[in-house]
Amino acid sequence: MKFYLSSYGIGKKAGELKRLARGRKIGLILNALDHVKPGERKASNEKNLKELSSLGLDVEILDLKDYFGKKQRLKEKIDTLGGVWVRGGNTFVLRQAMKLSGFDKIIKNLNNKDFLYGGYSAGICVLAPSLEALQQVDDPSVMPYKESKETVWEGLGMLDYIILPHYRSDHPESADIDKEVEFCKKNKIPFKTLRDGEVIVIE
Repeated sequence: MKFYLSSYGIGKKAGELKRLARGRKIGLILNALDHVKPGERKASNEKNLKELSSLGLDVEILDLKDYFGKKQRLKEKIDTLGGVWVRGGNTFVLRQAMKLSGFDKIIKNLNNKDFLYGGYSAGICVLAPSLEALQQVDDPSVMPYKESKETVWEGLGMLDYIILPHYRSDHPESADIDKEVEFCKKNKIPFKTLRDGEVIVIE
């Protein structure tokens, strides 16, 4: 699997994102904002879709809520895609959607080496082994789905460290990122910080 991990939005390596997408259809996962009021959520999601489409990417919305309890159907859908783009929001909300749909297990077991996992903020934080450090910024008690029973603290574990986005950036959450850094240092949690605009590409 290939990764395009941005602190905020597309970031400063848009050309790399286009190269990694290779003209294939990308599923846009917007569930990290499912707890937000409909009007605000709709405007933000449309902005995300427009940014990706303006790059010439072939994007379709992949709503994980449509696949709650339907893991096999989701796997069949993902098999038709060349990658996913996972937007920011609340990491714990996103993680719930990934678990309820089976996306977490599907993505970890995907054998397609050319598949692209791209995203920003919560969409990349969720790749860590644990989400514990993120409670400094994201509220772990938010549960917008009736199927949710408890907070999911376990990350996808696709990276062996946690990415802390918006570090020392012009972002509303930036000041609290320092608290996450201190939490990681105190608890000996491997981490990397990203300033808005910065991108990690893994191939």
